[in-house]
Amino acid sequence: MPTAAFQRVFILGMDGAGNFVQQAHTPHLDAWLARGAYTFSAQAELPTISAECWGSVLHGVRPGKHGLTNEKAENQPYPGDSPYPSLFRLMREQQPEAKLASFTGWQPINDGIIEDDPHIYKTSLPDARLVPALCKYVEQHPDVKLLFLQLDEPDASGHRYGYGADSPAYLDAITQCDNRIGTILAALEQQGLVEDSLIILLTDHGGGGADKYSHGSDHPMDRHVFWACIGSGIPRGELSQSLSITDTAAVAAYALGLSVPAEWDAQLPQQLFSKKELLS
Repeated sequence: MPTAAFQRVFILGMDGAGNFVQQAHTPHLDAWLARGAYTFSAQAELPTISAECWGSVLHGVRPGKHGLTNEKAENQPYPGDSPYPSLFRLMREQQPEAKLASFTGWQPINDGIIEDDPHIYKTSLPDARLVPALCKYVEQHPDVKLLFLQLDEPDASGHRYGYGADSPAYLDAITQCDNRIGTILAALEQQGLVEDSLIILLTDHGGGGADKYSHGSDHPMDRHVFWACIGSGIPRGELSQSLSITDTAAVAAYALGLSVPAEWDAQLPQQLFSKKELLS
């Protein structure tokens, strides 16, 4: 089994924000992106819909393999014997004692995208209640190995008021998510958990391309998203190489020392880690 490069991984995401964090007021993201590697042109998977995209983030394969749709995620558990396991299942199989947690604003991620496992701490709440619950959990369980967060408000606001830089309510929802993620990151720093952790910040898709109030197309407004990685040894600055949100799984697996299935589409971006680290 590969050697873990970090003690823990935090994947902190907001739904439907695309790369509009560039137009929204996001002082916390701005500060943290400057501490690591980032891009505003990562690619969401097609179709640019939540289940397909979060499924790829967590399972390391494109939608044609994991087969997830919003309807499936809302109505049935993800098969525990799938050849395309999530990061959570890989952790459970390879590091059985590891503490794992998932906090989501959209409940189908916990119910239908991440496998059913009583040993994964799962909580689904509105965003305003979700962040305090997460901070309390981390305070009580600083030895958590993998923690995932999905905040839902940007996507909900986009559907309601329209996506894009010309939608003030949508940009305000991104700002609110920035405040909430800032609260989490400040708590992690206060507890001394940042130094030996890998932190991934991302969104699943954008919106407003083919339809002002929706998403799902290959239009750049739907497909281009922000993605960032912060941790010891991670180079600082804007990434020059192309990156898919699916690659998130490979980055997290490498950081945690996990062996991954040959069937995974996720690739480890070479720019993130030194050649020496990749060979160790």
